[in-house]
Amino acid sequence: MGFPSKPVLCLLFLVFFTSLTVTESATDYNSLVYKGCAKQALSDPTGVYSQALSALFGTLVSQSTKAKFFKTTSGSGQTTITGLFQCRGDLTNSDCYKCVSNLPELSDKLCGKTVAARVQLYGCYMLYEVAGFAQISGMEMLYKSCGSTNVAGAGFEEKRDTVLSMMENGVASSHGFYTTSYESLYALGQCEGDVGDADCGECVKNAAQRVQVECGSAISGQVYLHKCYVSFSYYPNGVPKRSSSSSSSSSSSSSSPSGTGQNTGKTVAIILGGAVGVGFLVICLLFARNLMKKHDDF
Repeated sequence: MGFPSKPVLCLLFLVFFTSLTVTESATDYNSLVYKGCAKQALSDPTGVYSQALSALFGTLVSQSTKAKFFKTTSGSGQTTITGLFQCRGDLTNSDCYKCVSNLPELSDKLCGKTVAARVQLYGCYMLYEVAGFAQISGMEMLYKSCGSTNVAGAGFEEKRDTVLSMMENGVASSHGFYTTSYESLYALGQCEGDVGDADCGECVKNAAQRVQVECGSAISGQVYLHKCYVSFSYYPNGVPKRSSSSSSSSSSSSSSPSGTGQNTGKTVAIILGGAVGVGFLVICLLFARNLMKKHDDF
């Protein structure tokens, strides 16, 4: 009567293993993608800029409890500082707040006191700039990253282009944020919250074309322009289920292949986790079968 307990224990362990894998992936929202720091330090002998920046950060963090995008100013005249934050459109208000809460400290740690700074995490970003800071085009590429592994076999790039095209068509009609999947590929696109639908569509189209050229047959890719970004990832075992909505409103940096380490790492973790899980289940079932056979022999 007691022998079924071990197979049940095996299954419980497998469920626990799966739960751990899902829980760990949620922390990726707070992982650093890139930083963009102005070379010019902020001259602040009286501390007026520091006060304005502190007030700006406080406002942005507090607004992240109820909005996915917020833009405001702090200070006055020549000491005016403009800043904004944006979260991924599929984050909850709670996750958005947790993500944005990290950014003021990270900005100070990574950039110090400069006239402009931008810090991008996987789930959110924040930027600020003092009055008079030189403006750049919304199409300016700030960062790119391609997975270090290439996908073998014919047809991959065509499938990648298809999923990116689906994302392009969806992001403008969904007012700035869209995710989609096709043939084991997942794509995401998002525009800055104050960009109109038409301009958003053009920005995302530009970013998608760049990621196609820059990343080729890489397993994943990301391109961040000043006003939008796109990413894609290939999952050999199928795109994992995500709790996301398909629509929502929602610095210079050198390019590096290490930026998609999280995406590639997640893909590898899913493959290995799935293989280990299936293998462990098979062993448990064989163990149960042997126990049943011994039981029948008696």
